[in-house]
Amino acid sequence: MSVLVQNEFGQVQQVNITSDIDSLVIEHQSCQGKISLYGGQVLSWQPKGQKEVFWLSEQATFEPGKAIRGGIPLCWPWFGAHSEDVNNKAGNHGFARREFWQVSDILIDKSQVEITLTFQGENRHDLWPNACKLTQVLSFGSEFTQTLAMSNLSDKDAFYTGALHSYFCVSAPDNISIEALNKAPFDDKLTGASYPPQLLANGVGPVDRVYHSNKIMLIADRVWQRTIEVSASNTQQWVFWNPGVEIANNMADIHVHGEQEFVCLEAANTQKQLLASGKTLTISQVVRVIPNV
Repeated sequence: MSVLVQNEFGQVQQVNITSDIDSLVIEHQSCQGKISLYGGQVLSWQPKGQKEVFWLSEQATFEPGKAIRGGIPLCWPWFGAHSEDVNNKAGNHGFARREFWQVSDILIDKSQVEITLTFQGENRHDLWPNACKLTQVLSFGSEFTQTLAMSNLSDKDAFYTGALHSYFCVSAPDNISIEALNKAPFDDKLTGASYPPQLLANGVGPVDRVYHSNKIMLIADRVWQRTIEVSASNTQQWVFWNPGVEIANNMADIHVHGEQEFVCLEAANTQKQLLASGKTLTISQVVRVIPNV
C-alpha cells in the first residue's frame, strides 16, 4: 500500500488486490471510489451519504487474461463478438478490459478526484492489429464522469465498436424503471429480432437489448428511493442487460442471487465506427444520483 497523492480534500492510495493486480483506492470529502489498474476498470463509486452506485460481484475474478465481473468493464475495440469472427474464437468485448493500464496523472481538488489512465500497444490481436492509445479520464466527486479517448496511431484506418459496460446497483431489477427506453426502438439479442418502441416494465432478466437512442437515461428505483441519471456523449445506443436467474446460476463469477442486485445500462456504439489513421475519437458518460422526493 502506498499513498500516491494526498491533500486536505482527499487521497489516492495504490493497493494490491492480488500479487499481480493493483488498485487505486480513492477517498475524498465528497465520495469514495476504487479502480483496478488491470482493465483500467472502475470498480466502485459511492457519493457521500448515498449507497454504492456500481455493482461488483463477490465472485469477481482478478486474474490476468480474465475479465472482471462488475464495475465498468471497457468493451473495446469490439462489442460482443467481432463481426469477422464467425465462431467467436476471440471472445466477446475485445482486449482493453484484459490489459494493464498506467497512471498518467492524479489531481485532487475541493470538488473531485481526477485520475488519468493510459494504455498503449500494437498487434494486440489479429482482429485489430493497429497501434493504438487509449486514455481514460475518470472524475470521482458528487457526480462521476468517464471519458475514453481512442487514438489510432497506425498508418491504416481502423473500425471499432465498444461500450462503457456499467453495472448499476439496484434494490432489485423488479423495482426499477427506465422510462426513456420505452420510447426507443431496439434489437433483442435473445430473439434476434428488432422491435419498435414498447414498454419495459422492469429490469428482470433474462433481458439483452440494444436500444437505438442517445437520450439521457433515468434508472428510477422505487425501493431505494433514488434515481441514477446517466448521460452519454458520442454514442448511438444503450445496451440494457440482466442475465436472469438461470443464466446467472451458470456463471461462475456471479455470486448467488447476484443477478438480483444490478442492471447493466451501457453507453455504446454497437455498429462499426471509423477510427481513421492518426485520428482520435472520444466517448464519455456522466452519472449522477438523485434522491427521490
